Amino acid sequence: MTKAEIVTNIAEQTGLNKKEVAITVEAFMEEIRNSLANNKENVYLRGFGTFIVKHRAQKTARNISKNTTLVIEAHDLPAFKPAKSFIERMDPIEIIG
Repeated sequence: MTKAEIVTNIAEQTGLNKKEVAITVEAFMEEIRNSLANNKENVYLRGFGTFIVKHRAQKTARNISKNTTLVIEAHDLPAFKPAKSFIERMDPIEIIG
């Protein structure tokens, strides 16, 4: 699903025009990007999941074709951790007992 499809679906469900929905969706995504990239703050969306900042430590890597080593600097990466209810909705497992 693309962003355009999301905008179309939300516009149909809410009765708002596509331009307003597109502005809202883009603003929502920009807030998540700013929170993660600029502020290094996680974004918690209850019932959906958490956008988190994962820190990767510095490490040494090898280029085996040239037989050299290089250092990969420490860096932060965005990640998404789905909520338990979201995971259950994706793959419901019956609990016996």
